[in-house]
Amino acid sequence: GFVPEDRKRQGLVLSLAARENTTLPTLGRLARHTWIQRRRERAVTLEYFHRLGIRANLVDAGTSSLSGGNQQKVVLAKWLAAESRVLILDEPTRGVDVGAKAELHAWIDRLAASGVGILLISSELPELLNLSTRILVLRAGRITGEVSRTRADQDLLLRMMTGLDGAVAVA
Repeated sequence: GFVPEDRKRQGLVLSLAARENTTLPTLGRLARHTWIQRRRERAVTLEYFHRLGIRANLVDAGTSSLSGGNQQKVVLAKWLAAESRVLILDEPTRGVDVGAKAELHAWIDRLAASGVGILLISSELPELLNLSTRILVLRAGRITGEVSRTRADQDLLLRMMTGLDGAVAVA
């Protein structure tokens, strides 16, 4: 599953309802003889709205009317509903409030603990330090270093990112 940096342009179809966005990747499982079973679709959506704490008056609410944090949770919900075993999260908390950010961080931790592979791409160093077990630093299209969560700190990562002090990979 892919949670893109720009959820409005790449992660959601804003003209669709939240229910429709949530079930897009799973329509094949929700259809019978090519007809979408609306009750099943609604049940799946309600399950993930409840699990992720998506705050919307109705699952049929327009996706564009949801807050940024709830929109981001809908993007994540669709990949959880699809039972993705690997998630690429590109700036997963960009443009969301502090409360939604904390909820998303907790979900990322739970998913990783459950065995879901997570590739986290973030420009926020505290986010990387708190959520990653291993951090790879890229500069000019090349991996310039690798550091484990236990050895990582902002200073080391910044030096690796900028190439200062000849910082190199740390195991």
